[in-house]
Amino acid sequence: MLKIKDLRAMSSDELEAKLLEKKKEQFNLRIQQSTGQLQNTAVIRSVRREIAKINTLLAERKKNN
Repeated sequence: MLKIKDLRAMSSDELEAKLLEKKKEQFNLRIQQSTGQLQNTAVIRSVRREIAKINTLLAERKKNN
């Protein structure tokens, strides 16, 4: 799980790359869930929250600039 402190240390470009990575992970988890291969469904929730954290930070930075 990503910590907000660690995310704040990243640049905006790094955050956007991390966001893309997490969205791909979310997509793969949804596919696994639909085919019945996913054992731990709580992972989807944590990835969704990490995406929200990144989006919040990006919005904060855009607002302040």
